[in-house]
Amino acid sequence: MASKPKHKMPIEERAKQFMPFAALSGLPDALAKKEKVLVPKIELSPEMEEELDRQMHLLSKGKMATVVYFQKGEYIKITGLVARVDETSRLLQIVNTKIRFEDILQITM
Repeated sequence: MASKPKHKMPIEERAKQFMPFAALSGLPDALAKKEKVLVPKIELSPEMEEELDRQMHLLSKGKMATVVYFQKGEYIKITGLVARVDETSRLLQIVNTKIRFEDILQITM
């Protein structure tokens, strides 16, 4: 029995065999979105400090508040119920997130 000549694969198809395989498709995009731009902490002006102090005195447990605060080189915005305002420890707790007073940039209710 004579064997048939093998069908030759076009060069374009052969090249596809050796193209890189992305086992985790979407990973490069996800990593790019996760990249952070680190920023320095903003020094509050006396007027900003006064307004922040006024807002802090209006906070009480159970009130809804939005807080912008500094953490690890970035500003984070959180909205939720105030769980605790501890003036002795100088901590504000929104739901389960504890925020040091000196890291707060802005509070809105």
